[in-house]
Amino acid sequence: MWETLKKCPRHLLVCEKSSFKSTNSRHSIHVQQHYFNYRVSVLIPECSALPQKLDSIIKDLGSYYLVKDVPLHKLVCEEFITTFLSKGSFYALSYSTRIDQDNAAALLPTGKLIISVDKDTYEELGLEGQSSRYSHKTPMRYVISMDLTASSFAPGGNRYKRVMWALAEKKPLKFDFLMAWNPSDDRRANLISYFSAYQLKEYQPSVAIKTLKDIECPVLQSSDLRATSAESCDAQEFFDWQGVVFNEIESENDSGNFLSTYCCPDPNIVVDQATLCTITGFILPEKIHLLLESLCHYFTEPKLTPWAVLAVHGFADSPVTWREDEHGFHKGGENLYSFVVFRNHDYWLQMAVGANDGCPP
Repeated sequence: MWETLKKCPRHLLVCEKSSFKSTNSRHSIHVQQHYFNYRVSVLIPECSALPQKLDSIIKDLGSYYLVKDVPLHKLVCEEFITTFLSKGSFYALSYSTRIDQDNAAALLPTGKLIISVDKDTYEELGLEGQSSRYSHKTPMRYVISMDLTASSFAPGGNRYKRVMWALAEKKPLKFDFLMAWNPSDDRRANLISYFSAYQLKEYQPSVAIKTLKDIECPVLQSSDLRATSAESCDAQEFFDWQGVVFNEIESENDSGNFLSTYCCPDPNIVVDQATLCTITGFILPEKIHLLLESLCHYFTEPKLTPWAVLAVHGFADSPVTWREDEHGFHKGGENLYSFVVFRNHDYWLQMAVGANDGCPP
């Protein structure tokens, strides 16, 4: 058993540094293209309460919906495309589906529909797709991708008719969906009315705020991502430390603690207090971008802390990570990223994925 436990699956961590003031900064793209997020954590050392602007954004994250037993063809029909896809960014992710075992689906805000299915379902549908990159020698999963906004998918066309026939008659697929819509104007009522024939429940993201006392924090230098000197910690050490703090794991390296022997990397300092805010739900990239901007503006006035952190966790069973990159679960389904925001407006971007994922963009 010990030999099995020692075999840790491959994980990939990509780190880069830049500045929010740089014209070449890619921070907005990285946030916007990571579509399906279930948890956001914000950590601000030397802070006893959330900044007012950040708190206002958190209180206005918007609603999301759980809609049950939705036929997949309802997201493909002309009425849906006209009502939603042409008038805003629509997000839909199949709920309680295991990406390595069940059929799953996701509708991206770009208008792309991604369907991840097993071999039998793929053959029954008869739609064009590609074998999963994680199927090994014998393909057992397939990924079907279609652009619902493309001119080739115009209602009444041959491709549109074939897809509708496959999803509505040949092999009907139903899913429970998490849904959210970021419309160009206030049309949330249309979503509720469009899915009025199905069991629908509205949710708000849950927010938990804690004040951490006497917390050990690594010393960082924004210009030294690899910690080439002994005066600061590197990005890998800091990433590990984030996981400990966000999951509220003790880090005193107490010999009597059988759950964790982790200790804060050196060099570090003890901070009197820090504010940790954890948001869980179906959180849109547009809202995360507002949180990141607010955290950056936090340093407009002098602050005691030299840095703050925003970390984002993607759904473990999402069919995609960034953009349309296929996502697999393997042993953990990790796909997450974090921004370390420095008071000089530099930042570190850390992106992590598991074994069944390609390199983050």
